Amino acid sequence: MKQGQSAEWSDWRWQLRNRLKTVDDFSGLIELTEEEKAALESNQITFPTAVTPYYASLCDPKDPTCPIRRQAIPLPAEARSYPFEHIDALAEEEQSPVPFLVHRYPDRALVIATQLCATYCRHCTRRRRVGLENVALTEQDLERIREYLQTHEQIKDVIISGGDPLTLSDERLVHIMDVIASVPHVEIIRIGTRAPVTNPFRVTDELVQVLQGYPTVWVSTHFNHPKEITPEAREACTKLVNGGIPVLNQTVLLAGINDSAEVQQELVRKLVQMKVQPYYLYQCDLVAGIEHFRTSPEVGLRIISALQGRTTGFAIPRFVIDAPGGGGKIPLEPRRIIKETPTELYLQNYEGKCIRYPKKRFPTVCTGCM
Repeated sequence: MKQGQSAEWSDWRWQLRNRLKTVDDFSGLIELTEEEKAALESNQITFPTAVTPYYASLCDPKDPTCPIRRQAIPLPAEARSYPFEHIDALAEEEQSPVPFLVHRYPDRALVIATQLCATYCRHCTRRRRVGLENVALTEQDLERIREYLQTHEQIKDVIISGGDPLTLSDERLVHIMDVIASVPHVEIIRIGTRAPVTNPFRVTDELVQVLQGYPTVWVSTHFNHPKEITPEAREACTKLVNGGIPVLNQTVLLAGINDSAEVQQELVRKLVQMKVQPYYLYQCDLVAGIEHFRTSPEVGLRIISALQGRTTGFAIPRFVIDAPGGGGKIPLEPRRIIKETPTELYLQNYEGKCIRYPKKRFPTVCTGCM
């Protein structure tokens, strides 16, 4: 498919039109397990399946534990729910003063520009509304958003999210960005997208030119595994970076996919090679249907601890829990202060050694407190 249809294959719109959704679509490409077939056919799996041919081509056709396959193809576990899970775990609906806008932090707001994605990630935190492809942001909605932003001067940073805003045409994206940029006190526009991962052909020269037309635009993307960093993904990120668009990456910690220091270290190294800044490592949210992806927070702490001192400091993301109930992101860090006295700190370095740090003198290596 990839080699034989190169002209169509590289067309991002073709990728959207030809997304794989059913057992028949995947047959011939992937040897589906009985569990995968059951989930694809089940009416209990309420979150839709749609995978670009490009992203599906990254799946191992024979290995059901393939990290790409696990993110793209549903399992019956998605039908399970637990008392501690919520449909809207981050309380976005409660913090939505006007439709399609979430205002949680004082100086930031999030605009849901679309509910369509090129590929529906099985761990999606916004699965209550993403995939409702017949629900669109209207001109009336945009005007309400503009009015809200206009009357809240503390908002300096607006994130355009979804769904994936890069499923929209350049013209539609420009229109939404123009509305946001027309508010004088908005200083930064961020675009949250997984296009470089699931449909990298969307990052065209024309799109880069569009983004260059705004004074301060950042792109936040979402690589979860080194296998996603393909030549096509590299080209997409390189176009953005060379066009002067900073690119951040937000990874979600997923059980059986990227929950090891080795995988995370390879991922962040490949990211910085593309000049993409590892930004956040997210603890999986308490969203109904994705508990099988969630690790304990201790796993994330061990990963961050293992990365420190073993990879470049700016390549280490912040490990955060997005607090249930809309409490915002809470950074978690490995415990490095072993003990504190009025005059000294006892610190653990990346090798596990204890460093005694006198608060008014130079540090010395302590051999007796470990």
